[in-house]
Amino acid sequence: MAVGLITWGRFTDASGNKITVPAPPTDPGKPWLWDMLRAQASAIGSSFDFVQLPPWSLAQGGAGAGCDGYGVFQRRNLNGTRYGSLESLMSAVAALNAHGCQTYGDLVLHQMSGENGGPGVFRYVGADGKTMDGRGQTTPGWFRGGMKEDDPIPPFCKEDNVPVPADDYPFGREVSYQNCHPAHVTENDAKDYLVWVQARTGAVGFRFDDTKGTYVSSVRGIMDVLPDVPFYSEYFDGNPANLNWWATSAPMSGRSAVEDFTLHWRIQAACNGFDATQFDNGSAGYWQWNSGLTAGFVDNPDTDTSPGQQVIFNKGLAYAYMLSLPLRLALVYGKDYFSAEVWPGAYGLQPLIDNLCWISRMFAWGNYEVRWVDRDIHVASRDGNGGQMGWSGGLLTALNFNVLTPRTITCATPFGANRWLHDYTGHHPDIWTDGNGNATFTIPSNAFSGGQSYLCFAPGGVNRPYPINASATRQTYFGAIDLDVMPARNGQQTLPQRLYCAKGTRVSLNLSADLPTDAAITATVSTESGAAVAQQRIGAEPTHSSNEIPATDWHSVSLEGTGLPDAGVEFQLAVTYTGASD
Repeated sequence: MAVGLITWGRFTDASGNKITVPAPPTDPGKPWLWDMLRAQASAIGSSFDFVQLPPWSLAQGGAGAGCDGYGVFQRRNLNGTRYGSLESLMSAVAALNAHGCQTYGDLVLHQMSGENGGPGVFRYVGADGKTMDGRGQTTPGWFRGGMKEDDPIPPFCKEDNVPVPADDYPFGREVSYQNCHPAHVTENDAKDYLVWVQARTGAVGFRFDDTKGTYVSSVRGIMDVLPDVPFYSEYFDGNPANLNWWATSAPMSGRSAVEDFTLHWRIQAACNGFDATQFDNGSAGYWQWNSGLTAGFVDNPDTDTSPGQQVIFNKGLAYAYMLSLPLRLALVYGKDYFSAEVWPGAYGLQPLIDNLCWISRMFAWGNYEVRWVDRDIHVASRDGNGGQMGWSGGLLTALNFNVLTPRTITCATPFGANRWLHDYTGHHPDIWTDGNGNATFTIPSNAFSGGQSYLCFAPGGVNRPYPINASATRQTYFGAIDLDVMPARNGQQTLPQRLYCAKGTRVSLNLSADLPTDAAITATVSTESGAAVAQQRIGAEPTHSSNEIPATDWHSVSLEGTGLPDAGVEFQLAVTYTGASD
């Protein structure tokens, strides 16, 4: 199981409006989100395998307090958002990779907002920042019609054959994939965008938003343009049979995991009702059907701010339970994790979640079995069998919802006879299993409804940090008049995003372009003082060199062209480097 952090949240301002995380335009002194993530990359990487970012494309609300990114205006513009600039985003991804934490993007392809050329017409500037020649400009034939006076069919499209038409809300201009005209134009643009943005940012996986309202053949087709990239999807449904139908039947056929809303509702019922039997009432979650396709969560930005959907009480118990389950992905909500000093209105559970993440990653391997359940108590175990990963020793997690009374119980365990067990939460002294492998222990009361009345027993003597798999980052500049970087031209050209590189590492360049005879392009990465640390020349007299980074700092990327046509030459420059946090 991989444990991830949803790195944003929704909040409510003094007027009752939904807003997202702080940012400099409205919250002086607060950093952009991307800059905050870079600064905290080391701490985040010590607890999480990946981060889930919010949508990074320019949305209709720009950098406004209420703009969470889902009203996408211009897919290929990653600047001017609530969360920061593309330069900051690239540096955050690289810093997180350097601390063993990968990045998932949020793929919002269901809707667009903010048309600026008439109904259904989105127009964008290209790489020069002035000419309306940006890639992905639309016509009414891209969008579903028949819902308002300004969207007649034709030129708009009839609704696609989506999985559940009754639940298909437009959320703006709803993109048509099945019925668009010309045929396939929207799917082809989505594929082109996905290939570009994955290479541009260095993300390793994606969440696919609102698949319940999206033509499923196109969902699969878009994912398959990156066949080795993992996805998980939002299919907003609490019935595990419906989740399984979407995830496992053709054409999805297991290509994407799904968010386990069934699990969320069971956690909500148990924690809000102080009733441990609710974890297993009916179905405990889609994870019981197919744990390998399950993305579990306690709360997320949608459920947390939707009346009747939130987990209001006992979130510590909720995370102790969720992080003990056999899931493909376990998602921690950033609003639960970060403190109110970081995000006003956040819940500040970082210390206990960090501890539970360590326990989960170290011990929560193998088969899952419920050992005890009544209204107050839930005890379950993992047997430690990680297959090719090895053996973790196993885990026994015990919860108590009773706000007044501790409970002493004896139950079976997976550890075997006469084994020394340590409670890695610090809530209970060490114990030993008896000759039959049973354990006796006392779960503290849930005093003041604090949600910290849980125990996590595993074999004693483990005190090492979870290993960090640091990695370099590969990010690509695409020079094209209709994207965000100008083609290569004669003379010197500084590319628009700098790189934040770690001291003592090296930068590798991979430059490609279709050049005329005797033409050349030289790519250079330089320190702030202008010293070259990496260089590649292609075309006439090719060269390649790389030196050690002298200090952790920002580095510029530039091109110099000779013998090129006046219009310039399209190019791709892939830069592989090691990022750093502050």
